[in-house]
Amino acid sequence: MSSWTRWHGPAMARFWGFCWLVVGFWRAALACPTSCKCTASRIWCNDPSPGIVAFPRLEPNSADPENITEIFIANQKRLEIINEDDVEAYVGLKNLTIVDSGLKFVAYKAFMKNSNLQHINFTRNKLTSLSRKHFRHLDLSELILVGNPFTCSCDIMWIKTLQETKSSPETQDLYCLNESSKNIPLANLQIPNCGLPSANLAAPNLTVEEGKSITLSCIVAGDPLPNMYWDVGNLVSKHMNETSHTQGSLRITNISSDDSGKQISCVAENLVGEDQDSVNLTVHFAPTITFLESPTSDHHWCIPFTVKGNPKPALQWFYNGAILNESKYICTKIHVTNHTEYHGCLQLDNPTHMNNGDYTLIAKNEYGKDERQISAHFMGWPGIDDGANPNYPDVLYEDWTATNDLGDAMNKSYEIPTTIVPGKTSQERLSVYAVVVIASVVGFCLLVMLFLLKLARHSKFGMKGFVLFHKIPLDG
Repeated sequence: MSSWTRWHGPAMARFWGFCWLVVGFWRAALACPTSCKCTASRIWCNDPSPGIVAFPRLEPNSADPENITEIFIANQKRLEIINEDDVEAYVGLKNLTIVDSGLKFVAYKAFMKNSNLQHINFTRNKLTSLSRKHFRHLDLSELILVGNPFTCSCDIMWIKTLQETKSSPETQDLYCLNESSKNIPLANLQIPNCGLPSANLAAPNLTVEEGKSITLSCIVAGDPLPNMYWDVGNLVSKHMNETSHTQGSLRITNISSDDSGKQISCVAENLVGEDQDSVNLTVHFAPTITFLESPTSDHHWCIPFTVKGNPKPALQWFYNGAILNESKYICTKIHVTNHTEYHGCLQLDNPTHMNNGDYTLIAKNEYGKDERQISAHFMGWPGIDDGANPNYPDVLYEDWTATNDLGDAMNKSYEIPTTIVPGKTSQERLSVYAVVVIASVVGFCLLVMLFLLKLARHSKFGMKGFVLFHKIPLDG
């Protein structure tokens, strides 16, 4: 029995976990190409014999390539090309190292699906040229290219520009071969008609009312001649553009309030690099109350709301149809502002039953207004549970009116005041009436007895004479 207990529970869980780990390593090992070793997250190929002639790929259905975060390749003289589809399966790849190998060519779209790439090291390979298009979509923190026989041309001027503009104080000792096969430091390279482009966005006032249209114009320049395109991000409004070699326009129609605050950029790009000019779009629109809920209690009572509008709407509260005069005990608080959206609450400190009622919020600016209403119940009336009807005074009045109407119908000549007991049934009210009648009769009898006793005390015969008067028989 003790052995059964020993192998069921935490010990058994650890055993099966170890087994799955071994199976995982075994599957990864089976998927590895010759001259490589693999784990669940790493591939390294540094054995020169027999070596690899193509970028390492895991066998289909044998491992999960998206879990690979690092690929290390060294001493592979026959590895010359990275094709467009060689790396696309490794979507989780962060570090790529190919050193002391024969790499000569990298396809333009080789890293198109590897947005997680942060470090690339191509030290001591056979690269003679390398385009910035390989890396333009990546947020690289490190690109090492030392020891490659680059040819001095405009195609590699972007590397010089990158070295000059990056924030790291460490620079790489890079060279290129000129037409005389002489090594020239890349930092000293000068290529005629090879420079960064420029973009100039000629925009009118980009403050526009919702539903209107606007046209932006852009002019680009540079040598080599740059390509121009518009970067509109996630613009909601309908838009279309027209571009020529050096200029273009962007027309935005039926502008949506959701686009207020968004950035629109005109981008010029050539071999050396890119430049862009940007503007922010401001949209004016009427307020909308998108959220208004029943009060909640935290440190204070709060009626939460969300209002959208630009310019910022003025807020006014009404209580039961009358203007609510705010004070330090009842006031509007804005907690979060998101450009044209305002999240806040009407804050109430220690509200009582006197604060129960209908609260109306009106938001207004120069383009229009919106209003919404909520019923709030903070506590019951005195002597009544908090869960009682929040319209208790109205119910009480209705019960009192119904009772009096009934009395008038039964006997128009008598008006009997009724005693209202909130929350009671008709049977309970009849019991109360009976008690009141009995108490009234008893009280009346007591008053009569007191009156007779007082009358007897002031008689000249006193109490005794009064009694004897009743005991003497009458003659005849």
